[in-house]
Amino acid sequence: MKTASRIHPASRQAGFSEPPAFFVAGRFKDAFTELGLTSLDAVFAFDSWRDLAKSNIGRFRRRASFDVTPSDSGRPVKVFLKRYEQPPVLRQVLNWVCHHRRSSFASAERRAIEQLAKAGVNVPRVVACGEQWGALFEQRSFLITEEIADSQSLERRLPECFDSTAPVTLQARRVFIRRLAEFVRRFHTTGYRHRDLYLSHIFCSDAGKFCLIDLARASRPFLQRRFQVKDIAQLHYSSPAARFSRTDRLRFYLTYAGRRRLVPRDKAFLREVAGKTARMVRHNVTHGAVPPFLEGARGGL
Repeated sequence: MKTASRIHPASRQAGFSEPPAFFVAGRFKDAFTELGLTSLDAVFAFDSWRDLAKSNIGRFRRRASFDVTPSDSGRPVKVFLKRYEQPPVLRQVLNWVCHHRRSSFASAERRAIEQLAKAGVNVPRVVACGEQWGALFEQRSFLITEEIADSQSLERRLPECFDSTAPVTLQARRVFIRRLAEFVRRFHTTGYRHRDLYLSHIFCSDAGKFCLIDLARASRPFLQRRFQVKDIAQLHYSSPAARFSRTDRLRFYLTYAGRRRLVPRDKAFLREVAGKTARMVRHNVTHGAVPPFLEGARGGL
């Protein structure tokens, strides 16, 4: 990724022990200059955006989107901004443990994106990133990524083959499930675990190309199997019963595992997935949520 050079402000701000690091991908540099987004201060003062507030992401985080026109395109593209300001110390320490290094929230996600892209996993492109540290802890950071063109999440849109049981659509559904399983398997072979792998975070383009988004929690954890189980359980949980049959789910797992039939260790793994899913159900039902994988269940599920 081409970047702008590090920018050192004329004077350090009170409370900061290091000057801010600020990077912009080369194709967006001119557009960011026109918007006045040429420093960390400017990004944190910027308010010409569409707020994407979520009630469960913590007060120190802010999400938004805005449009910008890169130098190699004649039309604007949507970009997504994540800002972190004064993150709680405990959250920072947990983040360092998760990523096996001291890093800001924004740079940890940027590193995951870059490493996954290098491994051949489709992920959003980084537009800009910056951070500033105190004596030891992160004071603030941000990450901006580019929208996945001509795509929607699988939570919002599944292929038409999931709306019919005609033989031709059943075959198309099998192909789609196989490709999805291969995509998830390729992601997991990198050693990364998403830790938030719901259908809402897997995008599919009009051309059928998958892309993994929202990698803020993605890491290579020490407890690989535990978080592998969690990822698969989250996929299972978020797959609506009215669209995914038990046979569909079995086909997904067999392709994911690279097998023609289940062996004892697969059955043990799936029991762990079922147990994790049950715990998710108990938690979410308490909060009034209907688990997607139980909603609208058809006969034969």
